Amino acid sequence: TPLPTSFKVVAGSYEKLLYGLEGSVAYDADTSTLSFDLKPVFIFPAHVSCIKAVAASPHGGKWLATGSADEIVKVWDLRRRKEIGGLMHHEGSITQLHFPSRSHLLSASEDGTLCLFRARDWSVLRALRGHKGRVNCVAVHPSGKLALSVGKDRTLRMWDLMRGKGCASTKLGKEAELVRWSTDGSLFVVQVASTIDLYNTEMNLIHTLTHPSRIQDIKFCKRVNGQGDVLLVGAENKKLSIYEISNDPDTPPRIVAEMTGHDNRVKALETLSIALPPASGRPSTTIVCTVSSDGNIRLFDLAALPAQRSSEVLEIKPVVEYDTKGTRLTCVTLADGDAAGGEQLNGKRKRDEEEEEQSAGEEDEDEDWGGVAKDGQGDD
Repeated sequence: TPLPTSFKVVAGSYEKLLYGLEGSVAYDADTSTLSFDLKPVFIFPAHVSCIKAVAASPHGGKWLATGSADEIVKVWDLRRRKEIGGLMHHEGSITQLHFPSRSHLLSASEDGTLCLFRARDWSVLRALRGHKGRVNCVAVHPSGKLALSVGKDRTLRMWDLMRGKGCASTKLGKEAELVRWSTDGSLFVVQVASTIDLYNTEMNLIHTLTHPSRIQDIKFCKRVNGQGDVLLVGAENKKLSIYEISNDPDTPPRIVAEMTGHDNRVKALETLSIALPPASGRPSTTIVCTVSSDGNIRLFDLAALPAQRSSEVLEIKPVVEYDTKGTRLTCVTLADGDAAGGEQLNGKRKRDEEEEEQSAGEEDEDEDWGGVAKDGQGDD
């Protein structure tokens, strides 16, 4: 799939407000630099309670899902900026949302269940029950076939998403907050407070990493320069730390860079690969987006991390920021921008879209969402 040339940032907040920004990148030949831009497209109260989770569908970014303490998952059409409807299947706060593919949405809740929805008609394909008490996090393997989850019951559970059944569980002895897969699915991490345990797929503990500060969010990401993954860790110490990670038990993880500029804790982070303007001489890069309790949305360019190893910890500054003026941001997702639609549609995707359009056609009376940019201009 071709990479998007523009992107959308969507962030949720305690104040129930959902922020949507259109992101773009231009190349200035005179200074040989890239300039990133974020402009607000919508800001509106999306739920009656605080927004706890947001997710956008990959490869085209058509769907947006938002989850709240109001126990509802809302689905939005990001291109037409319309609310499609609410999924009322949980009886507890929504703790996480994730699109493992363009056609499926996975939700986790404090009610102890995980739900797998299909985007065609938003029906529940599977309700996965097994945790006693709240599910804190779920991570889908890159193959899309299985998922790991952690919860209040101090267990790590593995799910067969093809059959919709639990296939294994193990007692962790502590309540984990986050679980994440590496990009190739050969490793996963489990996070508790300021500790990260790194496992291989045989469930062998390879490393335990103690971060200098309480952790808020983590994500594996492919390096832009050089091979392999890095682990991004956002924490209370106002930094996003970048760890070099190895499958080798004798090579402990170490911090190689820090993304700085936050005035408060880094609450959540997300990454997206984007195409760069041809004149820049670089085909693509990966952007890292952070939201902080200081009310700012910041973008960083992961290409600032050099391929060669250095003993110094590199400081990486944001390339652009957007100030919500004091909103307490809780979660963020990145989606392909509008440029990823239109011209680049290949046959298969067009067919998928037509099917989606047909199934969405019956519900066109849904209300338009009041996405008005701050300067008072309406939607395009």
